[in-house]
Amino acid sequence: MPIGKYIADFVCFENKIIIELDGGQHNEDAEIVDDKVRTVWLESQGFKVLRFWNNDVLKNMAGVWEVIARHSAPSPQPRILRSLGLRATRGEGVAISSPLSGED
Repeated sequence: MPIGKYIADFVCFENKIIIELDGGQHNEDAEIVDDKVRTVWLESQGFKVLRFWNNDVLKNMAGVWEVIARHSAPSPQPRILRSLGLRATRGEGVAISSPLSGED
């Protein structure tokens, strides 16, 4: 998704969140500097930038869903949860379960 001069991996305009998936090349000095400059600019436009390593997505998807839901709004909104394949239960706080975690 183009935003300014950048291409974001995933964007939720409603909650002003950008999700970036980073590979090993983002560990190199030039990429680290570029990512910081990019993040500062995107945040100056009102976005919250969430970065995940490819390994996080491949091996800990439930944790990734939880981070996204936590940053989606002061309390996760039903629409964003549904769009992520998550559900919220009422009680103390909000319980997040991922379709990939096998937990209810």
